[in-house]
Amino acid sequence: MRNPKDVLEMILGYLGFVFEVEERKTDMGLVLDIKTREPGRLIGREGHTLDDLQHLVNILTHPEDVEGRVIVDVDGYRASQQRELIQRVKRAARRVVETGKPILLEPMNSFDRRQVHQMFKDDPKVMSCSPEGNSRYKRIELRPR
Repeated sequence: MRNPKDVLEMILGYLGFVFEVEERKTDMGLVLDIKTREPGRLIGREGHTLDDLQHLVNILTHPEDVEGRVIVDVDGYRASQQRELIQRVKRAARRVVETGKPILLEPMNSFDRRQVHQMFKDDPKVMSCSPEGNSRYKRIELRPR
């Protein structure tokens, strides 16, 4: 098994970035936070480039289990996106409780979907359901319990 930080640094070096990678362990797993003068190039539109980079690092370092091993972030982008996601999902859950009708959330990567499912696993009023399929971006439905 390869060291995720070394793999990420190799990829970024080949791409010509000037960067520094900070490594830290959290309850979510290993986080590699990239510090660079060009964060937008690494984040990409709606974070898709960052998602792809994270997926690539996980494939190269943990080919047997790609899901959620290493989290790649750029200048705290994922952390701020997670806070916003949690706020949007909580608002949607309140609407589900108020109206009694299910709500379909925006397409999410596996990391974000896992976060949402964790939010509702013990919730007495709202449950979350994911569709089957192989797509990396899926929509979760919030339903009344």
